[in-house]
Formats: sequence, C-alpha cells, structure tokens
Amino acid sequence: MLEIQRIRKAPETIIEGLKKRGVDATETVNTLIELDAKRRSIRHDLEEKQHQSNELAKEIGILYKSGRGDEANALKAQTAGLKEAIKELNEQVQAVTDSEHELLLSLPNVPHDSVKTGKDENDNEEVSREGDIPSLGKHAQPHWELAEKYNLINFELGVKITGAGFPVYVNQGARLQRAMINFFLDENRSAGYTEYQPPHFVNAASGYGTGQLPDKEGQMYEMPVDGLYAIPTAEVPITNIFRDEIVNANDFPIKSTAYTPCFRREAGSYGKDVRGLNRLHQFDKVEIVTIDHPNNSYDRLDEMVAHVAGLLRKLELPFRVLRLCGGDAGFTSALTYDFEVYSAAQERWLEVSSVSNFETFQANRLKLRFKDEEGKSQLCHTLNGSAMALPRVLAALLENHQKADGIRIPEALVSYTGFDKIS
Repeated sequence: MLEIQRIRKAPETIIEGLKKRGVDATETVNTLIELDAKRRSIRHDLEEKQHQSNELAKEIGILYKSGRGDEANALKAQTAGLKEAIKELNEQVQAVTDSEHELLLSLPNVPHDSVKTGKDENDNEEVSREGDIPSLGKHAQPHWELAEKYNLINFELGVKITGAGFPVYVNQGARLQRAMINFFLDENRSAGYTEYQPPHFVNAASGYGTGQLPDKEGQMYEMPVDGLYAIPTAEVPITNIFRDEIVNANDFPIKSTAYTPCFRREAGSYGKDVRGLNRLHQFDKVEIVTIDHPNNSYDRLDEMVAHVAGLLRKLELPFRVLRLCGGDAGFTSALTYDFEVYSAAQERWLEVSSVSNFETFQANRLKLRFKDEEGKSQLCHTLNGSAMALPRVLAALLENHQKADGIRIPEALVSYTGFDKIS
C-alpha cells in the first residue's frame, strides 16, 4: 500500500508513475489529498478539545482538593459538552480514515523508473538470453505425451480424485519432483537463505499484508467457515513471519526460503496454453524472500536474479529474462523480472519464475519496520522470487532432454533422483 505521506509530498509523481500501468489515478490521488487534509484538520481540533478536557480535569481536581466543590461541579458541566464533541470528532476521524484507507487499497504500486510503459506481456523487455535451444526433430513429444509414455504423471487420475488442474505424479515423476524440491532448497540454503516450513493456509491479515487481499480477481481458494485461505505462494506465510515487527537493521539482508504446494483458482484460464503442466490449480514451488534496507534493495534484487539464473544453468535449460512493463507487472510490484525457459516440443517460452522488488508497498501493509541510525522507525523493503516453480521447469526438462531411448536427467539432479535417465 502506498504511503499517504508519499502521495501528499509528490502527487504528480504518483499520477505519472501509475500511467505506466495504464492507470489514471488523478481523481483517486486528488481525493486522497483532500481526505488527508480533512483528517489532519479534524485531528487538530480533536487534540485541542482533548487538551481543554485534560486542563479542566486538572482544575476540577484542584478545586475539590481545596474544598471548593460548588465551583468544581460547575466546571464539570463544561466537560460534558467537551466529551460529546470529542466523541463526535473521533467518529469523524475514523470515517475519514476508513475512506482514505479504502482508496489507498485500490492503488497499485508505483513502477520503478526503469519500468517501461506498456499494456501487457507484448510490451515486456527482454534483458538477457542464455543457452542453446535444442533441435529435437519431427518426432519430439510434448511433456503430457512423455508423461503418459513413461508413466510419470497421471492427469486423468487427478481429475477423478479432485478435478482438472490437480495432477498425480507417479514413480520416477514423483521422485523427480522431490529431487527438484530438495535441489532448489539446498541451493537456496547455500546462498544464505534460512529454510522454513510454513503453514499452507493463512488468515485474512496475512493475505492483506502481502497484497493478495482484497482478492479482486477471485483467484484464492477460501474457506469462509474458518476464515482461512489456501496460499497461492510461500511468499505469503514467509513474509508474514515479520508482520508487525521492528527488525534489527544489523540483520539485513534477512533471507528466507520455503517449499510449499501452491493453490490458485486460475479463473478464466483455458485453451492450448493451459494443457498438461502449463497451468495448474495446485503445484509445487520453492520461494525465496528477502527483507532489506531501502538503500540496498535493488542490489539485492540483482543478486536474486543472478541466483535464479544460476539454478537454470545447472538444470541445463535455455532461458531468457524479461523486465515486465507497467501493465504486466503485479499489483504490489515496483519492478519484476520474469524468467522463461524454452519448451522445445511446444516451441514456446514458459514462465518459471518472477523476481520482484515491492519496495515499501508490502511493508506498509505489514507494519514491517527497522530503526535507522537516528532511532526513527522506517519501513523496510521486501522482495521475493520463485526459485523455482516446478511444473513448467519439469515440462521443459522432459521436453528438452528427451532422446530416442528416454529422457536424460541433468547432472545437477542425478544425486537427488538416484537415476540419470527415464526410460
């Protein structure tokens, strides 16, 4: 959530920045400035009335102690009117604050200066590309055919048990999933990330803290009886570990990682692009989360991007890195880099990771702060990235490493799988 102080200080900068997302925030920003001025004015009146009430209370106490009860009782009549005025002013402050808060929730994060104005994925910028795209020949099969051929994933069984988008991994397919999870976690721990095993369900306060709530697109699975939500990513529980905390600046960067299943309704998804593992309702993902000083967060973002690139190199997959334009970036992000691997059998790029800097947007919701050198509380910067989302990585591994006699396992995974080929 944007800080009202930031909007008050530079409204035009906020309006111009949000235009990169295709959002005209002029009316909202102007209304927020009016509400902010109104709230501060009412609060000023409230503080004056509270001061008058406190002074009267002191005077009344002195009068009673000095035996001048009649004068004290006369003053008490004045306090009744002040108390009623204070009550009304408190109600006015709360009403204005609620209106202000609702409008703040509607505004997305302001894109970083480096983010390009754009409408959708067609306006994203490719910043780098690595690896050779394999030539598989005319007999190459997509991963859903390979999964059936080698009995790795049973999509029909998932439909029977739950529904479409909930695959069942079998035999070497299940072992390969577990191998990738352990590989990613070990790599993350070696890079200084503390491993967690968090809950897979969160309360509304946690969803609000990281920006998933209010859920404008209805993508979260909700359990209204219990007031809980199935997590769409480990980012939510991991970042919320630090909600309502003042962290020690000496601990920066605070780096965390976790493996969890992820649950997304993916409402409105259909067609050939969602076949097989391309888009699921339940999938496995290993996440990295970093909390850092505002002065260092963009260096940390570069470090996280380099880390994810290193994982894909070890998996021997061709990949490219995209800087998302304003219109394609997530609601909470100031700057996002997407990683895509090339699927040789499908002849298309598949997104496998997003690495983002949210600056203070999440921290403001989370009330996540640190003390600066002068002892003043400041908002932290939060960052997160997928390291990695498994389904499309697995799809690319199966398709790109397929041979006439089976599927080769990348060397980095062999010690985790216990086998070097699927045949």
